[in-house]
Amino acid sequence: MFAIGPAGTGKTYLSVVYAVQLLKQGEVKKIILTRPAVEAGENLGFLPGDLKEKVDPYLRPLYDSLHDMLGVEQVDKYLEKGIIEIAPLAYMRGRTLEDAFIILDEAQNTTNVQMKMFLTRMGFHSKMVVTGDVTQVDLKTGNSGLIVAHALLKEIKELCFVELTSLDVVRHPLVQKIIDRYKECE
Repeated sequence: MFAIGPAGTGKTYLSVVYAVQLLKQGEVKKIILTRPAVEAGENLGFLPGDLKEKVDPYLRPLYDSLHDMLGVEQVDKYLEKGIIEIAPLAYMRGRTLEDAFIILDEAQNTTNVQMKMFLTRMGFHSKMVVTGDVTQVDLKTGNSGLIVAHALLKEIKELCFVELTSLDVVRHPLVQKIIDRYKECE
């Protein structure tokens, strides 16, 4: 499933809610979270620490949603047991992800090569949700793998593309107005 739409429409939150629901029902054995390590117009430079410490800042919205659903302690336990896995996109090549709910967040910042690599990781008994906002591409080249995937794959009946608009914004009412004004200027 692809959830494409502007900021504040609940793409990330709803993906995590669905993942947690399927985990609790025993339909998947683990939740895998990934996101491209692309900064929004700023370069944060070298980040100290181990792999988890380096990617955690990029995954904060996913953690926030998980904490809402499960609580901080349960999330920490699941991370320790490998039931929730943080998987940097760059390290997914060669993996087959089975019995898992996999979320690729901020997919507008994947390259076409990264998107293809990610989508072809799906194993048996797994579900994938790809979220992104095509108006917030932070890639230097501007070539978004999400935009390419939408164009190439929208006719595959087994795939679902949910397209959200500013009318779906669930944040402060000003967010919808801001999105609409920016859209008018594009």
